[in-house]
Amino acid sequence: MNGLRAEHEFLDCGVELASLALPRRHVVTFEIRVLAGMCEEPPDRLGLARIVEDTLTKGTQRRSAKELSDAFDALGAIRGSGAGRETTTFSCTVLPQHFDAAVALHAEFLRTPTFPPDMVEVSVELGRQEYLALDDDPQELVDKYISRQAFGPVVGRHELGEPETLSRITREDVARYWQRVAAAGTMQVSVAGPVAPAQARDVFEKHFAGFGSKERRGRTPYPVKFNAVTTHHEKELEQEQMSLCFPGVYVTDAQYPVQRVLIGVLAGGMSGRLFTEVREKQGLVYWVGAWAEAPRGTGMIFLGASTTPQRCDQTYRTLFREVDRLGEDLAEEELDRAKASITARVETRGSTTRSLCGEMADDLFHRGRPVPQEEKLDQVREVTVADIRNFLASHPRDRMCVVTLGPKALQQS
Repeated sequence: MNGLRAEHEFLDCGVELASLALPRRHVVTFEIRVLAGMCEEPPDRLGLARIVEDTLTKGTQRRSAKELSDAFDALGAIRGSGAGRETTTFSCTVLPQHFDAAVALHAEFLRTPTFPPDMVEVSVELGRQEYLALDDDPQELVDKYISRQAFGPVVGRHELGEPETLSRITREDVARYWQRVAAAGTMQVSVAGPVAPAQARDVFEKHFAGFGSKERRGRTPYPVKFNAVTTHHEKELEQEQMSLCFPGVYVTDAQYPVQRVLIGVLAGGMSGRLFTEVREKQGLVYWVGAWAEAPRGTGMIFLGASTTPQRCDQTYRTLFREVDRLGEDLAEEELDRAKASITARVETRGSTTRSLCGEMADDLFHRGRPVPQEEKLDQVREVTVADIRNFLASHPRDRMCVVTLGPKALQQS
């Protein structure tokens, strides 16, 4: 990470820890990932992982929700949390003198949550309301549909679940889920800032010793079921939403840097091909983009657009054409611009303490070790035009997962 090396170890308590000492920084950030998320939900309780994450801080054996919040505020802590497909994540940024106290508070709600029944009921009701609000967010709806189709019924779950499964969730379901998945052996922790690795080790060892099993669980990929079909969801809209994907490569694959640059060429800001060719020159779309998603062990490349119902078929053809063209007329100047953009983005926004900590957390999850930023950027810099062509040739777009949402179905696929 800009030449700095993180230390990586498994603590006696079972926690997997990566520490990056940054002596000149003014704050320390740590991220705790419990290796369980939506994929661990019972099929009849979809949406449970998010309810668990939301109610963990609503009371402990020692403090009420307000008392816990006040304790964090007294430290000036900046916190975040979220339930994902395979993890439940908690992040925190504090002054270094409050590092121990902030970790202690996290240990308190992770180890001794009470999940007050009234708080669970409120969280479930808010989940229902958010689910209803999905109907007014076409892009989020398409993301939900394409995820289920691209990844299957387990990995493709949505954080809000379904109305009928949300309604079944009780306080007992929440407590049972957390008791089943939470333990030191299912925790990956990253720390970045003016904290020595030995200090980080001692703090997490002290606060998480004896927290459940030390067994290293939650590190096996969940089964992905790619469904290469075209699906239309009828909805009265002025715009037509479209999303499509095809298999790419996983983060640890030797071709991953090539895929990263390919997406940079397609969607690297206002100079990306999709923006310049599809939106600016042809005026086909209101919005267009490309991105990759990588549940553990797999990788998918996505394209998305918002267009008019009358132009959805032309937009669909054009998206394909722009990807195929990269194998025909990609210029060195265009490639260099994409690589420079990736490098600049990493070396500016990616150099904050919080970003470095998050990147370490991603590395632990996907790569099994922290990898220096410079090592990953060197791989990006080495990508050639021939590499892009070879990647496209070895990843044909003959099996596509396609979802449209709006008043008109595609006439072709």
